Amino acid sequence: MRLTPATWLIFLLLTSGCAQSKPAAAASATAGEDKPVTPTPATPTQVVAPAVDANRAFQYVKEIVAIGPRPPGSSGHKKEESYIKNHLKGDAVENDTFSAKTPAGKFALNNIIAKYPGAKDCIYVVGSHYETNYPLKNYVGANDGGSTSGLQLELANHLRGKKHEGCSVWLVWFDGEEAFDKWSPTDSLYGSKHLSEKWKSEGTAKKIKALILLDMIGDADLGIDRDDNSDQKLLNTIYDAASQLGYQSHFYARELAIEDDHLPFKNVGVPVADLIDYDYGYNNAFHHTSEDTLDKLSPKSLQIVGDVVLNTLQRLDAQ
Repeated sequence: MRLTPATWLIFLLLTSGCAQSKPAAAASATAGEDKPVTPTPATPTQVVAPAVDANRAFQYVKEIVAIGPRPPGSSGHKKEESYIKNHLKGDAVENDTFSAKTPAGKFALNNIIAKYPGAKDCIYVVGSHYETNYPLKNYVGANDGGSTSGLQLELANHLRGKKHEGCSVWLVWFDGEEAFDKWSPTDSLYGSKHLSEKWKSEGTAKKIKALILLDMIGDADLGIDRDDNSDQKLLNTIYDAASQLGYQSHFYARELAIEDDHLPFKNVGVPVADLIDYDYGYNNAFHHTSEDTLDKLSPKSLQIVGDVVLNTLQRLDAQ
């Protein structure tokens, strides 16, 4: 993922201390009336979302990171694919395998999709990328790739074997989010581009009522940014969920425009939201460096994001 050029300078100012981040309510007010952040009370029929097991989620992250670097084409990438699929045994799992032309050559990539059926003919998608950056050496991507891949497996534990009265929920582990050389419109987001076009041609995209993307959410100093490329109504629903759970202080203190795996789905008409903490370490010092390691993460951050996602899914069904 990356910041759009228009927001990069703002990001540098904010993270260098030259400007202060605005409180969530103030940030929303300056952005326009279409971004209210006043929490909406849960409806009487709404059941409080179950809490994720943060320690179990963090154990998944540990085991994924222990594999080592996991760029496409590597043995680590294959091991991680197998690891994810082994934890989804018995679920309805689909492999979206394709060949991608990249600046580094052709690569076989695979989006992993786990489907949990609902009573209604509609879909919610929760996704994240699972590979690590191809050009970087000795890079284990604990936060960037590892944290969300592990949390998704924990979300699967909550969705598995339950009767969903609302929309079906699909979990997607995207492949090839990172650039193979240098981030550009053509060298990035390979898996999400392929799957969004596939679902558009099949008519699936029309059934997707919301796509929530998770990226870099394990940071112990968690602060989810408000992404200007996301659907603002969906972002508000997420904030309402965070507020109900008492986690609102971790959300939307800063607004940025993020290029990430949600954009290809936005381009085919799907309401999308990117939950990302782009400020990873002082002045983003740990992002895409060998310092992206487990000691920078916290199970509490996985707890916060996991609980908010589950609560958001319930709120979407209640709307």
